Amino acid sequence: MLELYEIKKNYPVGDGVVKALRGIDLSFGEKGFAAVLGPSGCGKTTLLNIIGGLDHYTEGDLVINGRSTKEYKDRDWDAYRNHSIGFVFQTYNLIPHQTVLSNVELALTLAGISKAERRAAAKRALEEVGLGNQLKKKPAQLSGGQMQRVAIARALVNDPDIILADEPTGALDTETSVQIMEILQKVSKDHLVVMVTHNRELAETYATRIIQVLDGRIVSDSVNDARETVPDADANVKAEAPAAQGSDDTQPARRKKKPSMSFFTALMLSLNNLLTKKGRTILTAFAGSIGIIGIALIYSVSSGTNRYIDRIQEDTLSSYPIVIESKHTDISELLKSISGSRDGNHEHENDAIYQRVSMYNMVNTINNMNITENDLGSFKKFLDKEMADPDSKYRSSISGLRYSYDVEVLAYTKNIENNIVRSDTTELMARVMTKFWGTDISSAPGRTSNQSFSMLFSGSNDSGMWEELLPGLNGEPVSNIILTQYDLVYGDWPKEKDEVVLVLDSSNEVSDLVLFALGVKTSKEIDDTIDAAFAGEMLDTELKKWSYEELCGREFRVLINSDCFIRDEGGTGRFSDIRNTEAGLRFLYNNGLPVRITGVIRPNANTTSPMLRGNIGYTYMLTDYIISKTAGSPVAEAQLKTPGTDIFTGLPFADNITLLSDAEKAAALRSYIGELDTAGKAATYVRIVSTPSEEQIAAMLEAAMAGMTREEMENALISGAAEQAGMSEPEIRKYLDSMSDEDLIELIRTLITERMKSEYAQAATMRLKGMTDEELAGELDMLLPTLSDAQAALLYETALEFSDSTLEENLKAIGSVDKEVPAGVSIYTSTFAGKDKIKEMINKYNDSVDEYSVINYTDAVGILMSSITTIINSISFVLIAFVAISLIVSSIMIGVITLISVQERTKEIGILRSLGASKRNVAGMFLAETVIIGFISGVLGVAVSWLLILPLNAIIHSLTKMTALSAYLPFKAAIVLILISMALTAIAGLIPSGSAARKDPVEALRTE
Repeated sequence: MLELYEIKKNYPVGDGVVKALRGIDLSFGEKGFAAVLGPSGCGKTTLLNIIGGLDHYTEGDLVINGRSTKEYKDRDWDAYRNHSIGFVFQTYNLIPHQTVLSNVELALTLAGISKAERRAAAKRALEEVGLGNQLKKKPAQLSGGQMQRVAIARALVNDPDIILADEPTGALDTETSVQIMEILQKVSKDHLVVMVTHNRELAETYATRIIQVLDGRIVSDSVNDARETVPDADANVKAEAPAAQGSDDTQPARRKKKPSMSFFTALMLSLNNLLTKKGRTILTAFAGSIGIIGIALIYSVSSGTNRYIDRIQEDTLSSYPIVIESKHTDISELLKSISGSRDGNHEHENDAIYQRVSMYNMVNTINNMNITENDLGSFKKFLDKEMADPDSKYRSSISGLRYSYDVEVLAYTKNIENNIVRSDTTELMARVMTKFWGTDISSAPGRTSNQSFSMLFSGSNDSGMWEELLPGLNGEPVSNIILTQYDLVYGDWPKEKDEVVLVLDSSNEVSDLVLFALGVKTSKEIDDTIDAAFAGEMLDTELKKWSYEELCGREFRVLINSDCFIRDEGGTGRFSDIRNTEAGLRFLYNNGLPVRITGVIRPNANTTSPMLRGNIGYTYMLTDYIISKTAGSPVAEAQLKTPGTDIFTGLPFADNITLLSDAEKAAALRSYIGELDTAGKAATYVRIVSTPSEEQIAAMLEAAMAGMTREEMENALISGAAEQAGMSEPEIRKYLDSMSDEDLIELIRTLITERMKSEYAQAATMRLKGMTDEELAGELDMLLPTLSDAQAALLYETALEFSDSTLEENLKAIGSVDKEVPAGVSIYTSTFAGKDKIKEMINKYNDSVDEYSVINYTDAVGILMSSITTIINSISFVLIAFVAISLIVSSIMIGVITLISVQERTKEIGILRSLGASKRNVAGMFLAETVIIGFISGVLGVAVSWLLILPLNAIIHSLTKMTALSAYLPFKAAIVLILISMALTAIAGLIPSGSAARKDPVEALRTE
């Protein structure tokens, strides 16, 4: 069964070697009671440890059940100790924080026995040693004899083949020693008991075989004549060499399950240990929780801030939807440069002030903005199809949809002086601009100056006073978004084309500009206000108010844009705006569509970003009415029939030039000249003769610059610049010296070209000075037939005058639009997830069309708000990084405390290893201890954080005055923080647990 062949054991000590065993040859049978006698230090305990697999021999071989142990691995030794060996130690070696029952169960736990089975076996073993009534007690509550009985019960519970007893009675009195020896004697009837003792009397009384050891050698091995002989006939015969592995005479040993401690068992052992040191455990966990508390509070503030921003973003989405316009200007890069931090880090010494290029980057971004055309007609068809499809996955993400058209609402009213005034604020602001800057805004090119001016102040509620209300998705006059954001404080919501609502701010106020547009303030009152402001005088700010009924009683008239223009039938046939005359305006007013205010609304208290910017809200039905009345009007048909000519001036559109061929240009030139009178022909001929051709300019320029040196160029520039700019010659020369040759040549070419054109025109004028208009007209009549189409095309731009307007501007002024081709599309959503879906829908459309029909747009709000969120997240990450340092420090502290715990529990490590626990089991036990501490730290940190959030929110509300901004710790984040705490402490416990696993079990058992 058990055979030792020439076993030697050497211990290195300094530079020398201590020989504990010097060649031991022994064999043991399956049962019996063998006593190993010898003085202290003779090697008997070393021999016992080698037999029990706690220590390993230096030379020789230990054969177990016919199998050599030379090839044993750590797991094999663990299995051997767990299944075949039971240790009984002189000092009992019980785990103090475990109950008597738990101590006995431990060997079975390592063997993987079920809880019920191991508990029953442990109780039986304790009852056999007379301790069946002491199951729940801790070792400290037992006497020495009782503790030794527990140790014997633990050794027997797993039914091992061998019981190894090391001085089992050394710490007991005589009476108790006899009781223990009788128990061992009884056990030897079914097991092999090997006892180490220095008490010959006990050995001779109870042992059946006595082995005498001295100086690491066996000096005698005999059967105790006073006792029965051992059943094994060869027990006292010197062992022979082991049979060859795998021979026919050798029976292979029955393979037993490797012992393994579950992580739950490791947790329970660690938990029991921690509970015995409650004070230190709580302090350690609290220290570990400080970092968790810091991170939790920072994350709570960050989460609350982000939630507040999300709420603002969702409100903002209703005010700033995804807008797709027919002409798209990509301002995304500009917005990013505005909202983001300055880019570019330049390496230089910090010894002076260095320039950072900022203006160039901004201007360059603006200069390189791309303007693209969007095919909104095709996109509208796609969008209408998606909205009509009940199975569309995008429909549910859209909370509002509006098609906008280039239709200006011409609303007028009679003020309290009975004068007809435009019910809008743009004309009034134009008067202010005219007075302040001396420029008449209304005289700007094009007939949509009021709209352009309104766009200049698009951020103000006082511009674009008339605003179309967002319609419902199913054709309702007013969308639920508006109904949710605004309270109806008086009257009713509009339901027809001739009904509107007055929009107040949250304080029930409207500006004096709006009151003027409503007709309740006179022009004189506004002029007095403007004059007082320019003069720096104090203004009478008497608080004035009007009742809801008074303002709702105001009547407005909406004019049809096309009705404002009539043709001059008797003269030029051109169209003119009759609003410029008092009689014409009164006629239009009397025949306009009567419109009344049916209700008054204001933003409700929960709205952070109201969507309406105007002060008069009308329904989409009014827009449809204006478009339908304009369609087919004489002025609209006239402009559409002659798309190349301005019907208001009779002049061709300049942007039409590139579309014409040479033949068309030549025909247009001849037609134009044919319609001119004598004076017109004379002036045209002078323009033609006074303008040199490109070839003439090139020839003159080449001749003028031929052979010109840089010095001559600089001198020519200096002489002219000194007179015109009033600069000194050194200043001009210094500037010119900084220019490259290419820049200087380009500058001199430009100046010479302009001078030549001027001189050429002067010479032509002098040459024609003596000719009459008739003679000049005659010259033109003779010249025209001689020109080819190509030559006539070259004179086209020189001879003709062009309109300052464009076809699009004229159609906008007339109000002529195609309902199927909107000027803009506004898509509303209530969440950013919905906005992402809308973007996905636009991308789907773009993927289905060619590159010329791709829709371009700028998500301005998303860019700006994402930058704000990024900044807040960055700040949070920095703060968390600082707190994480304290978390790491506390984890290191936990690791150090765990390492101390390893030192304190060294004996426990030895006990577990003697019971068959592997290195991995021991490491897992201490790793489990750190995980428990991490869990307690995490739970404590989260709980304290939740408590601290209450006063923290009170401070935030007091400082920010925003009750909607509150810190909060999400439950999922709390779980993650607890897991992080457990993970960090587990990492911190790797070194201590590794240290515990590497401890020598023999040395561990000797530790007190």
